Amino acid sequence: MRALLLSFMATSLVTTSALAAKFDVDKAHTNVSFTAPHLMVSKVKGRFDNVSGSFQFDEKTMKLNDIMVTVKTDSVNTNEADRDKHLRSPDFFDVAKFPEMTFKSTNVKYEKDKPDKVEGELTIRGITKKVTLDVDYNGAVTDPWGNRVVTFEAEGEVNRKDFGLNWNKAMDKGGFVVGDKIKIEIDGEAKVAAVPTAPKK
Repeated sequence: MRALLLSFMATSLVTTSALAAKFDVDKAHTNVSFTAPHLMVSKVKGRFDNVSGSFQFDEKTMKLNDIMVTVKTDSVNTNEADRDKHLRSPDFFDVAKFPEMTFKSTNVKYEKDKPDKVEGELTIRGITKKVTLDVDYNGAVTDPWGNRVVTFEAEGEVNRKDFGLNWNKAMDKGGFVVGDKIKIEIDGEAKVAAVPTAPKK
């Protein structure tokens, strides 16, 4: 009887864990963008063109775990070459010294059984701060090539000075060129991670 019970428990654990799959962020269909106040009256928008990451997700239970995202800081792009060069300099991201920024989830909160808020640690310029992102799960489909794909959106706000992005310049009539509060928006897709194949003997 004990052996039967242990066998049942082991089968249940395997079945449960099998429902959760590892998803890899699809770089070609994921956009990480930001909006910064500019000149007190307007905004500058930009994005990062090199993003990778993964997470565990169970489509049945909607449980989301182990989110890890890496952004190459030298991929910053505001469609203005001189500004992008400045953003890569020590005044801002200092990409030569800090080539990556990362986000690692620590907790996920749910609303109506769907992921709603993701709490985690954002690291920029070697400085790690706790942040919370609002998350919308948009659904899952199987693409024409047989890949299982999930889609999602996330957004949040950070103070750039918390991460040592301190450069600014005073304006003649008061105020500063760049605002402190930066809005982050993510529109993404992720595919079920490929299962490694055993090497041929």
